[in-house]
Amino acid sequence: MKDAIRRRLERVADRHAEIERMLADPALPGRSDRFRELSVEFARIDPIARGLERLSGRERELAAARAMAADPDAGLRSLAEQEIASLEIAAAADEELLQNLLVPADPLDDHNVFLEIRAAAGGDEAAIFAGDLFRMYSRFAERQGWTVELLSESRGEHGGYREVISRIAGRSVYAKLKFESGTHRVQRVPATESQGRIHTSTCTVAVLPEIAEVESIEINPAELRVDTYRSSGAGGQHVNKTDSAVRITHLPSGIVVECQDERSQHKNRARAMSLLRARLLASERERQATAKAEKRRLQVGTGDRSERIRTYNFPQGRLTDHRIELTLYRLDGIVDGDLDEVVEALAREHQAEELAALE
Repeated sequence: MKDAIRRRLERVADRHAEIERMLADPALPGRSDRFRELSVEFARIDPIARGLERLSGRERELAAARAMAADPDAGLRSLAEQEIASLEIAAAADEELLQNLLVPADPLDDHNVFLEIRAAAGGDEAAIFAGDLFRMYSRFAERQGWTVELLSESRGEHGGYREVISRIAGRSVYAKLKFESGTHRVQRVPATESQGRIHTSTCTVAVLPEIAEVESIEINPAELRVDTYRSSGAGGQHVNKTDSAVRITHLPSGIVVECQDERSQHKNRARAMSLLRARLLASERERQATAKAEKRRLQVGTGDRSERIRTYNFPQGRLTDHRIELTLYRLDGIVDGDLDEVVEALAREHQAEELAALE
């Protein structure tokens, strides 16, 4: 463990001991606001203090075992070596846990998300690729036990989507998908290509955490323009004969959101307002993150679409995430929704950056 991390852990342990003494002071009223504040802080740092105490104990045992490993008795040396191996594994696990506890959790990690995928460069092939990405994330959501709700779609002429917006609900959705925002590039021979040439197309992906109204930024109703229209669809018995689709324009920012999935105008308006709050929050987080961490490779929650973050190379069966220099040669499984290895690698890189910032 690096010295800077160790010093931070020791400061937390010192604070833990200080709060414990303060809470035991009979002069501190048990029902006061100060008592509640200290109790909350104590509960938050208690796992860190206990973890450091456990690690320190293992380190003392390790020192004793290493001293015993120098004993002239061969039997004792053998026992000591076994003990050292076991303690080193346990100490490494303790260190990893403590580092995880030091990194503050993103309060939005357990939120549902709005997933927006838009075709960019590449015409029809970009729209087809947008459809592939939507299927990939839908299959990943299915593997996680999440639900996917289609909110708005604009289909491409030869398949896929020019734009598709969905809501994904479940446990830790934002935590696992928040690094997917950015420009995704595909390299392959399109089905419409007669000469067998490889084309390069791009789509943009935005992952926006869904924000409850009670915790969102305030929206002035006077700054909204609300339009209703008839939902588009395949027709038949389900054709929408009423103006149930909703389009909301936030006049100060120019942000426009739409929802046409529900047959109820009231439900569509509620979904559109939730999406608008998510976009406004994402815009504010992007501004703050850029100011705070301009040079970091993983700018969490910025939704920065200006840089290519990932390439899907079908002729070579290769996926490359350019932010962390991750290359995997199992593209078929990944586009079928097996994203765990990619998601976990991005989360580990983010944790490393957060720890580096603590130093």
